[in-house]
Amino acid sequence: MSCRSLLVYTNKSWKFCIHKMRLCLLLCIFCLMAPVGYSQLPGPPGPPGPPGPSGPSGWAGPAGPAGARGMPGLTGFPGPRGRDGPAVMCGRDLLDFVDQDLEALKKSFSKLEPAVNHNFVRRVGQKYFVSNKERGSFSQAIEFCSQQDLELALPRNEEENSALTQLFGEVDKMVWIYVNNKKAEGHFETDMKNRRLTFTKWGEGQPNGSVGDTGCTMLSENGVWRVSQDCSLNAYIICQI
Repeated sequence: MSCRSLLVYTNKSWKFCIHKMRLCLLLCIFCLMAPVGYSQLPGPPGPPGPPGPSGPSGWAGPAGPAGARGMPGLTGFPGPRGRDGPAVMCGRDLLDFVDQDLEALKKSFSKLEPAVNHNFVRRVGQKYFVSNKERGSFSQAIEFCSQQDLELALPRNEEENSALTQLFGEVDKMVWIYVNNKKAEGHFETDMKNRRLTFTKWGEGQPNGSVGDTGCTMLSENGVWRVSQDCSLNAYIICQI
């Protein structure tokens, strides 16, 4: 075999080998590939898996529009009976009430009219105590009040008695009160018009048994009553309306 022939043969061998190698490589690729057919398409979905844990609550959304008004509900059970209201006056009863109210108003004004003419006025309940802050004897006190169609002050209860002791701020203040000054006419248990006293606050040992036929009663600053045989003493003059 000539060199040329050998060279040609050798080239053919190499080409054959390369061809074989290409063929083997194609066969390997073909074997590694998935079979050709329907198996290359996605299969049907599998069954759903178990639910996962609940996630955190989200933010509250905005309030929606108000819904349509519902149907009225059933009527409830009746409640308990209320208290009786005040009686309404009509006809003659109403006229009588108005007359009484006007009469009370007139009395109030009739009391206020003389009260404003004094330097001092103090109201206690339905009574007014008036004074010009003057002192005098018992007879002067009676005369001063009677000239104004008034009576000398006479407490009818503890409130009035306490108020008389607080009228003026001076020390050693004494106030004449409207108790009968004649021992024989009731032993100082009636007023100057012989009306029985409904309230008294005598001090210890009072009324004084040593007082003669005449004795005048005064209210002391500590709120107790005592009879003085000397009716010419200067004590406060307070009238009542």
